Amino acid sequence: MTAAPPSSLRERKKRRTRQALIDTALELFTRRGFGGVTLDELCEEVEVSKRTFFRTFTSKEDVAMAPDQDLWRAFLEELETVDPGGRPLVELGRDALLAALERMDDEGWTRRLLLSRRLAERTPSMGAHGLQFCEATTQEALEILDRRFGLGAPGDLRPRLAVDMLIAAFRGAVAGWAAQVGGAVGEAGVAGVADVAGVAGVGVADVAGVGLADVAGVAGVADRVEPPSRQDLAVRLRAAVAALPGSLALTTGPAADDEPAVS
Repeated sequence: MTAAPPSSLRERKKRRTRQALIDTALELFTRRGFGGVTLDELCEEVEVSKRTFFRTFTSKEDVAMAPDQDLWRAFLEELETVDPGGRPLVELGRDALLAALERMDDEGWTRRLLLSRRLAERTPSMGAHGLQFCEATTQEALEILDRRFGLGAPGDLRPRLAVDMLIAAFRGAVAGWAAQVGGAVGEAGVAGVADVAGVAGVGVADVAGVGLADVAGVAGVADRVEPPSRQDLAVRLRAAVAALPGSLALTTGPAADDEPAVS
């Protein structure tokens, strides 16, 4: 048997280390709070140096938001090759994002995305980091659209608005997707999963292996909780993008006592 090239082995080791940092960070942050874990403690848990950490991530916020950022980096790669097919720009972006979602085929990605989103909800610094990443991603997407399709004329806001609408649709889809678990677990939330893991003496990664439904049973917060899937998120994303034209057609007007304020 021929040994794999050294460069290939190094890349595989780097990927394993990166994944270990993400999984461990999300577990520790969820159990102890984002501010309750130092970078030194995270590196010690994974048995890597801080120098190794900074070769891959820029900060604790960066590693905590890796699942979301991985998706959008894949989106930019898909945007480089997606067939325009004469479609509206938002639909082209939708298909690139769905293709990127298909690439998130690691069965643990949905769990990591859920944990990251829950952390971001209660960690202001993650929100600020997310805004910076979102703006950088938007600018990269606009550069690709300009280079590939010439959609970058000075003063033309339409490409920017199309990308912004796609991002808004994705956020709405993720919110509904995450609520599938949030509604069942209630106030315990994903943090409750980590609490149960601590009581049971196992990690969040181990808990995910037996399923959120079993954890909910142990915690007594629900009889059965099915974790949302990548397919669930894809369906919600399609629906959110389809709703965009309707939202643009909404007009305001005086509301009767028994009528909504929009028509």
